[in-house]
Amino acid sequence: METKTTTLEETLATWTRDPDRGRSKPTATARVEDGQAAIQAGPFTLRADLPAPLGGTNQAPSPTALLLSALAGCAVAFVYDTLGPQLGVRINGVEATARCAADARGLLGMDGAHPDLGELTVDITVDSPDGAEAVAEVARVWQERCPVYLALQRPTDVTVQFRAS
Repeated sequence: METKTTTLEETLATWTRDPDRGRSKPTATARVEDGQAAIQAGPFTLRADLPAPLGGTNQAPSPTALLLSALAGCAVAFVYDTLGPQLGVRINGVEATARCAADARGLLGMDGAHPDLGELTVDITVDSPDGAEAVAEVARVWQERCPVYLALQRPTDVTVQFRAS
């Protein structure tokens, strides 16, 4: 934890002196490849697909599963890598499960069905010898700072442009 804490302290000092170094504009680009969405996000390639009843091949996680993965992943990585060390909370492990309710009929435009996701929940378990009070502080700060959680809680407008090529 000491190395992480030192790195975080150095990052804070650097970004205090030069705030622009802490700003970024992450981008993900997807294209059809072998019947799936091949997604390039920085140096990483991910795949997305739909289940067969919706025309996909079910060979990769659905976009909904990727959204839930982003929420659960942000809980685990941000708590373990950043918040624990920054707040001085010893963390042995973190597990998160994100769930939602979905009605795939809405994707097909069926009457009475909506494509929106509902009942979004994330259950986060933090293994820490520092106890419930320390974990409650981590939870409070996570809800103030996790960008994925905040994007879902306080959605921002999305500019959509379709172009023919």
